Amino acid sequence: MHTLKKLFVLLLSFSIISCKTDEKTYNQGINITPKPMELTLKDGKFTLKNNAIFAVKDEAVGKVVDFFISKMQRSTGYSLSKQQNRPANNYIDVNIVSDLDVNNEGYTIDVKDAGITVEAKTPQGIFYGLQTVMQLLPAEIESPATVEKVWTIPNVSIKDEPRFKYRGQHLDVCRHFLDVEYIKKQLDVLAMFKINKFHWHLTDDQGWRIESKKYPKLNSTSVKRTEGEGKVYGPYYYTHEQIKEVVAYAGERFIEVIPEVELPGHGVAALAAYPEYSCTGGPFEVRNIWGVANDVYCAGNDATLTFLTGIIEEVMPLFESDYFHIGGDECPKDRWKKCPKCQKRIKNEKLKDEHELQSWFIKQIEQVLLKHNKKMIGWDEILEGGLAPSATVMSWRGEKGGVDAANMGHDVIMTPGGWLYLDHYQGDQNVEPVAIGGYTTLEKTYSYEPVPEGLDKNKTHHILGAQANVWTEYLYSPEQTEYMTYPRIIALAEVTWSPKEQKDYKDFERRIANQLVRLDGHKVNYHIPIPEQPKLSADFVAFVDSAVVELKTTRPIKILYTTSMEEPTVNNSKEYTAPLKFTENTVLKVRSALSSGKMSAVRTIKLDKQTYALATASETEVTSDMKVEYYKGKYFKASELAGKTPVETEQTESLRKVKYRIPDYGEISEDDFYSVVLTGHFNVPEDGVYDFSTVVDGLWIDGKLFIDNEGTVRKNMKSGKSIALAKGYHAIRIVRLGNIIGGWPSQWNSVDVSWKKTEQQKFRPLK
Repeated sequence: MHTLKKLFVLLLSFSIISCKTDEKTYNQGINITPKPMELTLKDGKFTLKNNAIFAVKDEAVGKVVDFFISKMQRSTGYSLSKQQNRPANNYIDVNIVSDLDVNNEGYTIDVKDAGITVEAKTPQGIFYGLQTVMQLLPAEIESPATVEKVWTIPNVSIKDEPRFKYRGQHLDVCRHFLDVEYIKKQLDVLAMFKINKFHWHLTDDQGWRIESKKYPKLNSTSVKRTEGEGKVYGPYYYTHEQIKEVVAYAGERFIEVIPEVELPGHGVAALAAYPEYSCTGGPFEVRNIWGVANDVYCAGNDATLTFLTGIIEEVMPLFESDYFHIGGDECPKDRWKKCPKCQKRIKNEKLKDEHELQSWFIKQIEQVLLKHNKKMIGWDEILEGGLAPSATVMSWRGEKGGVDAANMGHDVIMTPGGWLYLDHYQGDQNVEPVAIGGYTTLEKTYSYEPVPEGLDKNKTHHILGAQANVWTEYLYSPEQTEYMTYPRIIALAEVTWSPKEQKDYKDFERRIANQLVRLDGHKVNYHIPIPEQPKLSADFVAFVDSAVVELKTTRPIKILYTTSMEEPTVNNSKEYTAPLKFTENTVLKVRSALSSGKMSAVRTIKLDKQTYALATASETEVTSDMKVEYYKGKYFKASELAGKTPVETEQTESLRKVKYRIPDYGEISEDDFYSVVLTGHFNVPEDGVYDFSTVVDGLWIDGKLFIDNEGTVRKNMKSGKSIALAKGYHAIRIVRLGNIIGGWPSQWNSVDVSWKKTEQQKFRPLK
C-alpha cells in the first residue's frame, strides 16, 4: 500500500514535467494499460536512440525481441539490433531469470538513464514486459510509418503479473463473417493489452464457418444463407490452412485460440446440409433469423453422435489449445419431447427428463474430448440436468451459473452479459449505430469484478478469469465490429490483469486517451462518444417560441458544433460549453473531438419552428377505439399494402392489445408474417409541443408522414421526433410491416407508440 501512495504522488509530478517536454496531452503522465502491479518512479529518463541494442542470450527470447524490433524500427526509423552482450548505454537488456518473484506471465522492468532491463521467468513474461516498454514510450510508437520524435521513457521500476490467467475475447463470425486479415489485426491489438485467449465462435444456426473434408456438404450448403430481403450472404468459411495460419499467428503473440462448435442446439446450418441428424428429418435452410431455433441435433440418434464426433476429431488437430468449447446453450427441448428416438433414449438411460437428456448428450461429447486430452468449456446452460465432470463453465446469464459451478468445484470463466457483452449499446440508441440492445458503457465494463459475491471463499481459485463477448448479429462490417469492441475490450484487459485495489476509472479514462492513439496506429475504428441530449434524444426538434438543446457525452470529451451547415472540425467550430438556445429554424451539427484531434461521427439535429397544427376532428366525430387491419405475407413498403384486402379487421382501445401472431419464435415460417395497420384519432389535451417515440415502419399524423422507418433494419429504427399540436383530436395512422429485415421478425416488436408533452410526464394516446 505504501508503494501505491508513492506512485500517485510521483505520477502527478511526472505529468507536470511532461507538459514541458511533449506537446501532446495524451502522452503526458504514465499511461500503461493494464495498470501494473507495482511501479516506482525515479529521477531521470532513458532516451531511445538510433542503433540501440537489445541484449539477448536466450534463443526463444530472441524471437520475441525480433517482433518488437520490427515494430519499433517501423515507427522510429531507427536501426535496432540484438546481440548477446549489453553495451554501456542505449540498450534494452532482456533476460530469463528462473527464480524471479513473479508468476509465469509476470516480469520486472528497471529503467535507468543508460538503458532498460527486462526480466521474466518465461518468453511470455518477456513479451508482456516489452509490451509495457512500448506503453512507456509515446503513443506514436505504434505508428505504421516513421514519426520524427524524441523517444523518451521515465526512469521507473516495475514488478508486474496478471491477477487472472484467463483474459479473453470472444468473436462470433457466424452471423457476419470476418476474414483472416481482420482476425490477425485484432490479435495484434489484443496482444498489446496482454489479452491471452481468443474464443472463436465458428458454428451456429446462421452459418458454418470452418472447412470440413469429412462432411463436404458443410462447405457448400451450410456456409451461406438467403437474407430476409432475398440477398444471398456467403459462402464464407475458413479453410484448414487459414485456421492453422491464425493459430500460429496468435501463438507468436502468446494468445491461445479456443474453437467453439455449437451443440446440441444452434446447429441449423449443419442440419441444412445433413437433416438426418435432426429429430424431424427436415428439410432445413440455414437460418436467416437471429435468436433461437427449435430444431436441434437429435440426442436419441447414435448416428448424430458419430457425426459430431467426426467433426470434433477433424477440428481438434487444427488448434493447439487444451480447451474445446461445445456451446451447450439455448437448446429448446420441443423436438426432443416429441421425438421417439429421444424419448427412447430417456427411458433406456433412466433419465428424468429432457434436461437430463441434454446432460447425457454433453457427457458423451466430453468423453470424445477427454480421449484426445482436451478440456470442455460450455455456456452455463450445461449446468442444467447435471454438469459433465470435467467441464469448465462460462457464466453469461448473469453470475449465478458461475457461482454454482465454482461452488461445485468446477473452473469458471465469468462473462455476464450485463457487463461484458460488447454488442450492447454504449450510448443512446437513438444516436449510436444499431446494436442488439442493452446498455453497457465503458465505465460499466470497467466496473466488473470477476470474483462474484456469494462464492464460497475457498472456491475463488476456480474463477479462472473473465471474457468479453462480441456477437455480430448487427455488426454488418469489420469497422462496425471494431467500433463495438474498442475501447471496452481494453477495460476487460485491465479488469483481468491489474490488482483489484488499483482499479480507478477516472485514471483509466485518462489513460484511454493515449491508448486510442495507439489504436490509430493499427487503423482501428474505435468508439468515440457521439453527443446526446439528456432529456430528448431526437434529430428533429419542433418548437413554437424557442428551443433549448442540451448536450452530453458518455465520457468527458470536447463537443464541437456548427449552425452553418458545415460539418464541425477542430478549426471551424465552436466548443459547446452550455445549453444552446434557438429562436429560428436551424440545422445544428455536433460531434465530439478527442485530444488527438480525431472526431466522432457527425450528428445533425434539425430545429423546426412551427405553429400549432389544428385539430382535424371534433369529439363527436371520433370513437375511443382504433381500427386494426392485418395483412398476411411479407411486405417491405407501406405502399405495397395499397389495394390489398386485410385478412382480419378488429377494433382496439389500446395499442397494447393488438394481436401478436407468433407465439413461438422458434416456429417461424412464410405463413407467419403479418403486417398491421392502425388508424384512428388521439386527443391532445392542450396546445403544446409533443415528443413521439416509436419503432414502427411509418407513423402519419393528420394525413402527413411524420416518422418514416421504412426499409430500416428493425433494431436501428429511430424513434424520437416532436411536433407542435393544437388542442383537440388528431388523426393517426401506424404501419408495422411484417418482414425480417436485419434478422428479427417484426412481430417480435411492439407496435406501441408513446408520446408526451415536452418536459411533462409520459402518457399514452389511447385508453
